[in-house]
Amino acid sequence: MSAIVAIVGRPNVGKSTLFNRLIKRKEAIVDAMSGVTRDRHYGISEWNGVSFSVIDTGGYVKNSEDVFQEEIDKQVILAIEEADVILFMVDVTEGITVSDEEVASVLRKSEKPVFLVINKVDSSSRMDDTIEFYNLGFERFFTLSSINGSGTGDLLDEVVKLLPAKEEAIQSDSPRFAIVGRPNAGKSSFINALLGEERYIVTDVAGTTRDSIDTKYNRFGFEFTLIDTAGIRKKSRVKEDVEFYSVMRSVRTIEFADVCILLVDATRGFEGQDLNIFWLAARNNKGIVILVNKWDLVEKETNTTKDIEAQIREQLQPFTDVPIIFISALNKQRVFKAIETAMKVYENRNRKIVTRKLNEVLLEIIEATPPPAIKGKYVKIKFCTQLPTPYPQFAFFCNLPQYVKDSYKRFLENKIRELYDFSGVPITIFIRKK
Repeated sequence: MSAIVAIVGRPNVGKSTLFNRLIKRKEAIVDAMSGVTRDRHYGISEWNGVSFSVIDTGGYVKNSEDVFQEEIDKQVILAIEEADVILFMVDVTEGITVSDEEVASVLRKSEKPVFLVINKVDSSSRMDDTIEFYNLGFERFFTLSSINGSGTGDLLDEVVKLLPAKEEAIQSDSPRFAIVGRPNAGKSSFINALLGEERYIVTDVAGTTRDSIDTKYNRFGFEFTLIDTAGIRKKSRVKEDVEFYSVMRSVRTIEFADVCILLVDATRGFEGQDLNIFWLAARNNKGIVILVNKWDLVEKETNTTKDIEAQIREQLQPFTDVPIIFISALNKQRVFKAIETAMKVYENRNRKIVTRKLNEVLLEIIEATPPPAIKGKYVKIKFCTQLPTPYPQFAFFCNLPQYVKDSYKRFLENKIRELYDFSGVPITIFIRKK
């Protein structure tokens, strides 16, 4: 399964800045006000050919009066429990604080590999100020500046050495569908509707599913394996942050699936946590089907379906070519259409385009709309091919790959989607030197 690296520390030491640098996207909100990171952020990072999940936790503060702080602290503890490696971040400009000592105390009890990361060391004069941090008692000690990136390479070199070897996804002749989503979105009800039996306990209490169980399905001409990803929950955690723990388990289990069926609670709408899970699946190159569940509980007008679908697609940009189906697991409304669609997405993910046909069609389009010239240099794409990977990846060979911008890659992806059915499947475009 995917290894997990958690970034922890007190508020306002630069955790979100480092997170954004590691995942190469500006996702976490970065603000000088402490406590800004309240929703957790998850992303995929890659270093020296090793990919891993990164978690940006909120700042840990013991005995805070902030009403949000208790929840943040619980989530930090859960992140520590789930992580394979922990980055403990401190701020060189402020020295060791009481909060730093409290975090250090929690981490020493964890028995997990901990890297002490001293942030904001952006000049040689600040190196002398780092000596006091040896008093925190951590052997693995790194200085960096998350805002400009200096020192992050040395840190990551050592982090990836300690990550567990990536387990291979289980090979199976039948497609593997992961049922993912926020707690209480109706995942277990959906499986029960499919199986026609009370295989899973269903209650109104979020987080009822304690075990991740694979179920073979073979009815009505469909054959696949269902994975319910709610995850194992120990009794001690029942009162803790179900929302966060649910996504933590999804990080671990999405990797084993071919297609992720994301259930969204129609009565709550498509929220930040749903989007987090969506992008986890997309960055792991999984097929995705979105099911808006509990549709029977929503008051509808003429354009309600179209309006909600448009709102969801707006949030998914730029990856909007995803099936969205409105269902009621309780009434079994459109449940089989959901599975038909998941099977179709599975086929799309395995679709292979013959190189000759791909070149015949795409090179003509590229000739009519070539990449924009930069500084008088013209990019000429001469050849393209689909790479022999388990999911759709395409390589385009040209004379000046460095001048092909992301906007043109999106243009190429959109043309491929217009020509071939890759609905529900992320596509990766590589531009290479011919």
